[in-house]
Amino acid sequence: MGGRVPIVDYLVLDDGPAHLVAWCCEACGALYFDRRNACARCSGRSFGRRTLARTGVVRTFTIVHRAGPGVEVPYVSAVVDLDGGGAVKANLRDVAPDPEAVRVGMPVELVTWVAGVDDEGTEAVAFAFAPVAATVPGGASGPAGEGGGDGGT
Repeated sequence: MGGRVPIVDYLVLDDGPAHLVAWCCEACGALYFDRRNACARCSGRSFGRRTLARTGVVRTFTIVHRAGPGVEVPYVSAVVDLDGGGAVKANLRDVAPDPEAVRVGMPVELVTWVAGVDDEGTEAVAFAFAPVAATVPGGASGPAGEGGGDGGT
């Protein structure tokens, strides 16, 4: 019988809103999405888990025009500085792949959607970021909640 699984280990799908988690160096606070034996910043060896904010701002972005087979182009790829610390590379959804529609410093929020379903009905859930509705250039509406209008979770 089907369930839900995150497409990456650092996406948490539990009873609350979907969110990202990182490994946090207990010595200096550096954040990592992958497990580490030692901190790249301070060489510390103790790590704890930290829940990251669902909101942030676009640090930088690019519009991708070439991709592998089956991947729709163009799309927006961005680095998002998360509120409260941490940064993540993710695609932007619910925004036109046009330099006039995206801006550095634009507030964004985490959204999820079902990327695929296996033969047993298990949903693979992916994440991206979408503009916060009130900040979309040109007055377009942003996501109406998780999923950004694509049948999200």
